[in-house]
Amino acid sequence: MPPRRRGASGFRGVRVRPSGRFTAEIRAGGFRLTLGTYNTPEEAARAYDAAAWRFRRPGHDMNFPDVESLEEAEFLAPPPCLVDDEDRRRHRQVQRRIAIAERDEQLMRQWRAQSPDAFFANLRAQRRSNRRHRRAVAAFELENPNTTWTENDPRWDDIWMETTSDDE
Repeated sequence: MPPRRRGASGFRGVRVRPSGRFTAEIRAGGFRLTLGTYNTPEEAARAYDAAAWRFRRPGHDMNFPDVESLEEAEFLAPPPCLVDDEDRRRHRQVQRRIAIAERDEQLMRQWRAQSPDAFFANLRAQRRSNRRHRRAVAAFELENPNTTWTENDPRWDDIWMETTSDDE
């Protein structure tokens, strides 16, 4: 697999703003968290690496692979440029979101490690529920004279699978 494209800044997680400054951001839990605005791309990349360490990302996701620990990454990361009260408020909000996302990921790791059976049982139950729903919809369409499904519609397979499993 080819390496991921790093954008105009040359660093992962760093975007160039129209003003010429650089923004560091990281994706966590389906959200994009803005880490701050910096004067140079290297400063923004250091901030990204500190956040990546906090989220326990693998080493190949780092911009500076020579950094060996979270403490070192946080020491090397500069504070973001906070110009006014609005910037400070946004920064506090981002720090809270990072802490929450970090804690969620930690708890999910612990839960999966302690109860893998429960995790997979829940997954099986969800799939079973989805299958039952699809079968009920297919049965309704079978009885409905004004169905919009064509003869070759693959959704009919759900009802045929149900009738063959009942016959056995």
